[in-house]
Amino acid sequence: MTEKTKLITPRLPRGFEDRTPGEIAAVGAMIDKIKGVYERYGFDPVETPLFEYTETLGKFLPDTDRPNAGVFSLQDDDEQWMSLRYDLTAPLARHFAENFETLPKPYRSYRQGYVFRNERPGPGRFRQFMQFDADTVGAGGPEADAEMAMMMADVMDELGLGGKYVVRVNNRKVLDGVLATAGVATDEQKLIVLRAIDKLDKFGTAGVKLLLGAGRKDDSGDFTKGAGLNANQIDTIVAYIESGAPAEGVEKGSNTHVIAVINTLAGLVGGSETGLAGVQELASIFGLVSAAGFGGRVILDPSVVRGLEYYTGPVFEIELTFQVTNEKGQPVVFGSVGGGGRYDGLVSRFRREPVPATGFSIGVSRLFNALKLTGNVTTAEPTGPVVVLVMDKDQLAGYQAMASELRKAGIRAEMFLGNSKNFGKQVAYADKRNAPAVIIEGSQEREQGIVQIKDLVAGKQAAAAITDNAEWKAARPGQFEVKREDLVSAIQKLLAEQ
Repeated sequence: MTEKTKLITPRLPRGFEDRTPGEIAAVGAMIDKIKGVYERYGFDPVETPLFEYTETLGKFLPDTDRPNAGVFSLQDDDEQWMSLRYDLTAPLARHFAENFETLPKPYRSYRQGYVFRNERPGPGRFRQFMQFDADTVGAGGPEADAEMAMMMADVMDELGLGGKYVVRVNNRKVLDGVLATAGVATDEQKLIVLRAIDKLDKFGTAGVKLLLGAGRKDDSGDFTKGAGLNANQIDTIVAYIESGAPAEGVEKGSNTHVIAVINTLAGLVGGSETGLAGVQELASIFGLVSAAGFGGRVILDPSVVRGLEYYTGPVFEIELTFQVTNEKGQPVVFGSVGGGGRYDGLVSRFRREPVPATGFSIGVSRLFNALKLTGNVTTAEPTGPVVVLVMDKDQLAGYQAMASELRKAGIRAEMFLGNSKNFGKQVAYADKRNAPAVIIEGSQEREQGIVQIKDLVAGKQAAAAITDNAEWKAARPGQFEVKREDLVSAIQKLLAEQ
């Protein structure tokens, strides 16, 4: 007896996902809208490969001592380590440095594509996901940062999220100045303080205070060691993160609010040159934001941290402000769908001279999920092709001719290629393909020089009101006949009506 070949179990690798035609079409439509805004701002597309040399991706990886930690890597036949890109920014820096002499400066580009993280997957955490970035390389002034924040606001409006978001802006130089004034000296302490501030939305001011001091114990009893700051230091940091709250009667994001926050920040940074430079950059950014009419959509928020070791100046984050329910059944705001900032040190890894840069990255999957929740996008299956049914196997040439005529007229069409013995199964196939119509030509129709067109959309609507099977067969809802030579024009008219 011949041993049966062992079948392979079809399994999707953890942290990856398949996408359906409906999802692909909906994401494509969303991306087209984002592209439209980017291009209106003068940004051009560029595409970099999925693989880069591992050293190109650099110190921003989780663990550069092990080439395959954090990234998916392989060694080429010349013993060079290559890795799937971790983000879209490091490849841009490489591209700009490699083509420095020929690219315009400033260089304005956008990129869309998948990035890969060799990390433990979990709910909503994937090893492959899509990002959509825009960057300006070679412009050091705050006007480039202001433009980036305003462009993100325009993207949200274009996607139908007006009134449901804010673009929050801060400056890492200001935060560095506050830390210096507070006497936070060691890198370890600074990192813990930054992480504590980043937890403000999750733990509130009281929780941040604990993390700035000895530490915080959560509900499960787990203890997180704090920064060990004294009471005066903690008060300075708390005053900083609370400086964004508007006074009573002052609208958040208004010019009055922005001026008050900037004045408060100027006092908190003391004599720090770095901090005062950051305050001046924020003043310049919001002068431009106000003049362009983006007040209220782009707001100043000192609690925005982002990129602990990455950003060097202004930072921004899109926060969606509508409520959703978390895994515990609690109402929470949807949160961030993208962010960015100034990263003047990245290109200098490749070139001696300083090269300023600022950019923004949108998390496509997370933004798409937000659009589904707000009803601004649907993942309904797209309309399928018109299906030419095969009634007589010896007439395949004629059926194929019909499909060809429709295609030449720009209409999606296909001839049924499965088992054609069962008429019902052919129609069921067309239904599953979400076909708008099927074309029927049997011997009787052929003799009369006609074809039957079954409007599947109208047929479904009419059939819903018919309860008797015999009545349905007699009524043939949504079905009509046309002359064979009028097939294309009849289908064009039908699709226009649908």
